[in-house]
Amino acid sequence: MRTRNSRWDIFGLVWAAIFAGAFVIGLCWLLWWGAYFSVSTRQYAWLLLMFWSIFLFWQAFPLFIAGFGAPFEFRALLRFPLRFSTFYIIGLAYGLADFAAVCGTCWLVSIAVGVGMASLSLLPPAALAIALFIWMNITLERLLSSWLEHLLARRRTRELLFGLFILLSVSAQFIRPAIVHYSEGVHGSIQLQRLVSYLSPFPPSLAGSAIIAAGEGHPSQFLGSAGGLFAYIAILSALLWRRFAAQFRGEELSETSVPVRVAANLASVPVERKSDPLGFLSPPVAAVLTKEFKYLARNGFVLISLLMPPLLVLLFSSQFAGKHPSITHTRITADSFFPGMMGYLILMLMTPAYNCFAYESKGIRNYYTAPIRFRDVLIAKNLMYSLILIFEIAFSMTLLSIRIGLPSTPVFAATLLALVFAVTGQFAIADWVSLSFPRKLEYGSMRGQRGSGVSIWIAFGVQILLGGICTVILFAGRWTQNPWLPAEAFAGLAAASLAGYFAALDALSRVAERKKEVLIETLSK
Repeated sequence: MRTRNSRWDIFGLVWAAIFAGAFVIGLCWLLWWGAYFSVSTRQYAWLLLMFWSIFLFWQAFPLFIAGFGAPFEFRALLRFPLRFSTFYIIGLAYGLADFAAVCGTCWLVSIAVGVGMASLSLLPPAALAIALFIWMNITLERLLSSWLEHLLARRRTRELLFGLFILLSVSAQFIRPAIVHYSEGVHGSIQLQRLVSYLSPFPPSLAGSAIIAAGEGHPSQFLGSAGGLFAYIAILSALLWRRFAAQFRGEELSETSVPVRVAANLASVPVERKSDPLGFLSPPVAAVLTKEFKYLARNGFVLISLLMPPLLVLLFSSQFAGKHPSITHTRITADSFFPGMMGYLILMLMTPAYNCFAYESKGIRNYYTAPIRFRDVLIAKNLMYSLILIFEIAFSMTLLSIRIGLPSTPVFAATLLALVFAVTGQFAIADWVSLSFPRKLEYGSMRGQRGSGVSIWIAFGVQILLGGICTVILFAGRWTQNPWLPAEAFAGLAAASLAGYFAALDALSRVAERKKEVLIETLSK
């Protein structure tokens, strides 16, 4: 709280916490009503759905919010004279401090309250089943986290698993038409019952079955389901005990390779000078741009994230457009779908530009010691983002042309000019945010990989504002019955944004000089 940037960061996180709290409290009310309705009407199948939803959220959501939590290395506890049992209890209890664990516990307590209000006699067995379910979830989450920490000790392994996770999470959306096909029609209820029977041996089904058995007056089935939950807890606890024992014995995780002696090559080999493909640029801009290409090739997480736009194009085109959309059941025309899809891609791809110095680390000092102007550094970084945007948008346009076809010529021209206006209009703001509110990111790390709270809010605010302007202009062409009006308006706005960007470079260079201490202190620590 001693620096202005940190105070603004806290301000952004407080607003994020307010929205997260509203989300949790809202679902608490919904689950309380669902549990009350399920028990009151004896439609216990809803309980199984609620337990499965909480279980999946509890185990999967920590992967998405790993960058927003403060990481804690349990090996640091080995400096203190702790017994292994104490070390195990502390490691297990740490699972209760996770955001997903807090949410899951609140929701399960809401379910217990709803069950108790519907049937007070059902509250003790429901409380026992929910307590066992919480214990099981905490143990499983800590076991998965510990295994992942061991597995992801090397950067390449982290990048590979992260890429597989992203691809699987997106590819899972493509099986929705098959699910809808087998869940509808005459055999829909039979397929659903078969699916429920397949899931019955797993912990969420056991917790729900325990409450159902207690509500229907079957004590033997209740004891069997509760015993199954306890068996899961025993097995997972034994595995977690073994994993923590390895950490307690001093397991060291490192991705440093064993040094290998390299034989000296005494033969002098003449070096051939190759033609420079970036020779048309000034030497400082070409040097920084080459460095940015090398940084991109090293960063596997960013390379894998570049696969997301084409996959999302395929996903949304199959759900909302094409010949047989799976959600709307009514084909959306290319004139409406194409501009919206391009705007969504800009929303995804432009956010990293608001923290363009994230991976510089101590190299940020070189920009101030080298005899170059800071405007050349900003031009090179913006040029790198422009090349990425051009490649992603061109590839996505190709996919859209195959899937749904291209829009009419006026809409296509207006969309391209709107992209130029939206991108160049953000570069000057993104450069100022990167200089004023920097945040250091690490290569190959899944923790702490987020920008500052201020940069995130400014990025979304600017993109929402520009998106609203573009939407109004696009609809103005329909209201006035002039199809070329949006293209003409965007041509003027694109020219103005380009002129404003180049005019702002000198001012941004002066901002970089004023923010020199902030940049070096933030990125070098």
